[in-house]
Amino acid sequence: MSDIQIRRAVAADVPDIVAMLADDELGSTREAPDDLAPYLEAFAVVDADPREFLAVAERDGRIVGTLQLTFLPGLLNRGGTRAQIEAVHVVADARGLGLGTALVSWAVEEARRRGCWTVQLTSNAVRVDARRFYERLGFTASHVGFKLPLPDAAG
Repeated sequence: MSDIQIRRAVAADVPDIVAMLADDELGSTREAPDDLAPYLEAFAVVDADPREFLAVAERDGRIVGTLQLTFLPGLLNRGGTRAQIEAVHVVADARGLGLGTALVSWAVEEARRRGCWTVQLTSNAVRVDARRFYERLGFTASHVGFKLPLPDAAG
C-alpha cells in the first residue's frame, strides 16, 4: 500500500468522506450526503480540536478511505491517554485491497507515537465482517459496549 498517503482531512474532503459514510447498509439510513452543512459544521469542530484527527487515505489524488482518531486523556492507568478509532470506511470499489488495514495500522502507530496506552474501537454488532477484520488486526472483543440514543439531541 505504498501508493496510499494518509493525511489530515481538510474541509474540501468532507463531501467524499460523507459519501463513504453513506455507502453501506447502516450509513444509507442515517447519512444525508445531499445536505453537507451539518457535516461541514462538525468538521470545523473536529478540525479545531487537538485531540481529534480526521484522517483520509488518498490514492492518485482520490480519497479512498477515512477514519477518525480521538485521544482520550484520563486518570485511568496512571493518567494515561487512550486512542479511540471511529468511522473506518473505504470506498466500495477499493474494499478488499488492504486499505482498511493500512488505515487502522496507521492509527495504531499514531497512537503509539503519541504515548497512548491502548487503542479501542467499537463496531456495530451487525457488522460481522468488520468484527473478523478487527480481530485479524489483533483487537479483542474484551468489553461490552452500551449506547443510549438521544433522539431529541441528534436533530
